[in-house]
Amino acid sequence: MLHRPALLSAIAATLLATPALAQKQADLVISGGTIYDGSSPTPITGDVAILADRIVYVGPSAANPYAGKRTISAKGQIVAPGFIDPHTHADAFFMGKTAQERLVLPWLMQGVTTIFTGVDGYGQPGGKVAVGKLFDHVKTNGVGLNLGTYVGFGAVRGAVIGEADRPPTADELARMKSLVATGMCEGALGLSAGLFYAPQSFAKTDEVVAVAREAARRGGVYDTHQRDESSYNIGVMNSTREAISIGQQAGMPVHFAHLKTLGVDVQGKAAELVSIIDEARAKGLNVTADQYPWEASGSALEPSLLPRWALDGGRPAMLARFADPAQLARIRTEMVENLRRRGGAQSLLLTRPGLPWSGKRLSEIAAIWGVEPVDAALRIIRESENGTAVVSFNMAEGDIKLLMQQPWVVTSSDGSAGHPRMYATFPQKYAKYVLQEHTISLADFINSSTGRTADQFRLQGRGHLRPGYYADVVVFDPATYRPRADYLNPTELTTGVTTLLVNGQLAIDGGKPTGTAAGRPIRHIPPSGSCD
Repeated sequence: MLHRPALLSAIAATLLATPALAQKQADLVISGGTIYDGSSPTPITGDVAILADRIVYVGPSAANPYAGKRTISAKGQIVAPGFIDPHTHADAFFMGKTAQERLVLPWLMQGVTTIFTGVDGYGQPGGKVAVGKLFDHVKTNGVGLNLGTYVGFGAVRGAVIGEADRPPTADELARMKSLVATGMCEGALGLSAGLFYAPQSFAKTDEVVAVAREAARRGGVYDTHQRDESSYNIGVMNSTREAISIGQQAGMPVHFAHLKTLGVDVQGKAAELVSIIDEARAKGLNVTADQYPWEASGSALEPSLLPRWALDGGRPAMLARFADPAQLARIRTEMVENLRRRGGAQSLLLTRPGLPWSGKRLSEIAAIWGVEPVDAALRIIRESENGTAVVSFNMAEGDIKLLMQQPWVVTSSDGSAGHPRMYATFPQKYAKYVLQEHTISLADFINSSTGRTADQFRLQGRGHLRPGYYADVVVFDPATYRPRADYLNPTELTTGVTTLLVNGQLAIDGGKPTGTAAGRPIRHIPPSGSCD
């Protein structure tokens, strides 16, 4: 007979050897963090266990059945799904020539794990690559983030019609529809349009509907930089109704990109905008939106100030009109009005780097040159063969906050060069609208940046911390996660993200990028038979 100490040791050895009670093996355990799962209004404290590219456990530490080959303590930190940015201009990063470029660090360092490109109608096909070729490039060359993309209405129209202000012929419309169908069958999320921009602005509603139906048949969304966010032509309210009508007629969800009321004529009118969208949602149409948390938009001088008719035919035709005194006089008159609705020359900050006017307001440049602001703008446009860039301070805080609080609005950056939103959108929303202004809760910030976005765009297995989901996970320090970029220093990388996983691989470890390129294509799968 065994003595008591020996008996207890034998029992313990037997229990430890029993498979049902043995601890399971995970590759990584993030332990003791404050976990927001992407949908819940309240957090829990506990562990997230990861095996290969999947989450295998989320819950209290005491109940965690997994031992990690590595354990990272997240005590005192926030653990959440990796952020999803559904509206970016990061195309150049993904197509970058170097591995460093393709890490997409401006977004990665914010805690973003998935982004969409090809927005505002500029997506494939019609550009340098088509949807399928873009995804092949991502898979072959390695990128830092997961990538979804759109077929671009502008790219399609430009490939078939060019930059002319005219409707398509029957044959041209058929070719446009065919390009959209091809892009959808190659995995595009839907059709993006930028009807504010020429030559897309030359398209009538029925043309957009006809093309959008090809995306609708294949399960796509209509993503729109709408025709007017201000008072340029039909006005923001009628423009919103037009986009809703396109979705209704085409039979597809409508997603408003960077929803806003822009300019002095429409500031304070966000409640009316919300009412129009809520009415459409109440009638059964799936209408959603994204928004960036900045009071300044980003664009170029050409669409901001020039009348659309002056852009008919592209840059050569535009410059020819500048050389015609009668046409130039008409252009100047309309530019004065466009500058007024933007809030005046002081509201426009010129941002394209490496140029004499970079970092200065249009009013400053006009004073230096001793000319009227519209004449300064015309000179800049003439001398900018590669285009202009401008940050425009033209939104009201009350409108920003009201839109942010809507349950159908998600976070986006609209990230583009020269604006801090490329480098700091998610920490900006957290620092200003959660901590400082108390506009939304921490859970609202996380849910509108993760699970809500994934659900709106039907991203399978992403956006939530749940067993079986892809291990896209961010850990950030609530005391140090802050924007470093601002309007005068727009390229400062965010700090405060201590750990970031993309598909189960460490992209940020100890607050520093690892150089691992674990991103994958996010391919939309069309309904069966729609691509036969």
